[in-house]
Amino acid sequence: MHQQTNFNKYASEYDRWFDENHFAYQSEIEAIRRFIPDKGLGVEIGAGTGRFSTPFSITVGVEPSDAMAEIASSRGITVHRTFAEDLPFDSEHFDYALMVNTICFVEDTLKAIQEIFRILIPGGKFILAIIDKNSKLGLMYESKKASSMFYKDAVFYSPTRVLEMLCKTGFSGSQIAQTIFTNPRQMTEPDPVKEGYGEGAFVVIGSVKGKE
Repeated sequence: MHQQTNFNKYASEYDRWFDENHFAYQSEIEAIRRFIPDKGLGVEIGAGTGRFSTPFSITVGVEPSDAMAEIASSRGITVHRTFAEDLPFDSEHFDYALMVNTICFVEDTLKAIQEIFRILIPGGKFILAIIDKNSKLGLMYESKKASSMFYKDAVFYSPTRVLEMLCKTGFSGSQIAQTIFTNPRQMTEPDPVKEGYGEGAFVVIGSVKGKE
């Protein structure tokens, strides 16, 4: 079953996290920025409150939580209230799709990735950000899942597993960046963005639909 209850109940608390941990938020934005195309029509799958759409002027999103979608709408995003496995868009419609820390909440991850593949133009880009389950912070989140407001029902993935799913779906040319090497609550400045994965908690994978 898709979990929305806490996201509806605590949408404002979720949104406030980005203000209270702004150095971590800024680090994540900079990592994503490496992969966002300079032009084209984009969509965010799992738009939340719009915190990752707005910095990149993405004005279309998908978000099943009514409370989260309401906040995203107030930021100028046209939000379709549905799930990642059933996207309400024509095939080959978008130039790129962004998905940030959403795959861990998706019930059928492979179907969601297939749907994103479908709505992208040939050569379109999929920018997927995850919390690396094998990172120090990922392991901490995993150990505290039972008491977490948001991650109680999350299934965290390793970058290797995500790359396998992307490849199976038909994405290629994956490039990877990582950041968040410090506990967000202890940061006094944004963390750097490095290539690859294995150290940072926040990993961004940029892939292309079809063969490059």
